[in-house]
Amino acid sequence: MIDFLTRTEVIFTIVILILTIGIHRFVTWSAAKLSKDLNRSKLRRQYINRYVGYLLWTLSTITIIFVWGISKDGFWTALASTFAVIGVALFANWSILSNLTSSFILYFAFPFKIGDRIRIHDKDLPVTAVIEDIKGFYTVLKTNDGETITYPNNLLMQKGVSILGSKKESVFDINHEDADPTAR
Repeated sequence: MIDFLTRTEVIFTIVILILTIGIHRFVTWSAAKLSKDLNRSKLRRQYINRYVGYLLWTLSTITIIFVWGISKDGFWTALASTFAVIGVALFANWSILSNLTSSFILYFAFPFKIGDRIRIHDKDLPVTAVIEDIKGFYTVLKTNDGETITYPNNLLMQKGVSILGSKKESVFDINHEDADPTAR
């Protein structure tokens, strides 16, 4: 009986590992195709592959733990305690989760990409720069003066951003006080 149970658990473990590898390869292939279609950089695709890989392998590990018959009550207690500590840490510094989520949104849905010249409309600190890289937590910008700025991804989602292309300034930068008030 013990040999049968061990053999079944080994077979289930192998099946779970094969499924995880297959799903991870499918996601990698899909991200490559989507990156090509959306004209995204190879580095951004690697970020997506890494984060999805972390998620898939974590779920796979949890499933294998259940297959091998670890006490579910003890497991759930340990998992809940771990998530409680992580939750407190994330709540204390919510911007980490916000920036990570924003990087996924920027990857899949936002109109600007690496190499675009943009203007960030922030009344306290307006920025005009070229996007050098979009990382997991921040975007690297290079100004005309050669200054490198790391700008949090969640702020890129909250602020107005103009894609300038070859223009020197955004329509929002034009001084409207000099304009004819009847033309508005």
